[in-house]
Amino acid sequence: MQRTLLTVDYSSEEEVIASLAKAISHPVRVKILQLLASQTCCFTGELTEIIPMAQSTISQHLKALLSAGLIRGEINPPKVKYCIDRENWQKASTLFGKFFIADREYNCDCG
Repeated sequence: MQRTLLTVDYSSEEEVIASLAKAISHPVRVKILQLLASQTCCFTGELTEIIPMAQSTISQHLKALLSAGLIRGEINPPKVKYCIDRENWQKASTLFGKFFIADREYNCDCG
């Protein structure tokens, strides 16, 4: 049921922020990102050795992070290599930094 005839237009920046937020909306994905960000080089190995979950579950989380562009992956059987996508990571950091401006004025006194 449509309540209005007006459409909502979103900026490309709003679309990207929403996509990134969705990608990091699960604690397992946050854990994967923290692990990959802490590596000096790409991670090669089974994430199931670090995160005790089924490989299929880990794969679904990796797929979401890959789709959002936060990580890169290379599959060269039998090894799989995952890295933070440094360029997109920096873009995400900048976008979220602008979104969560610390000195933003708030006119609401909600207590």
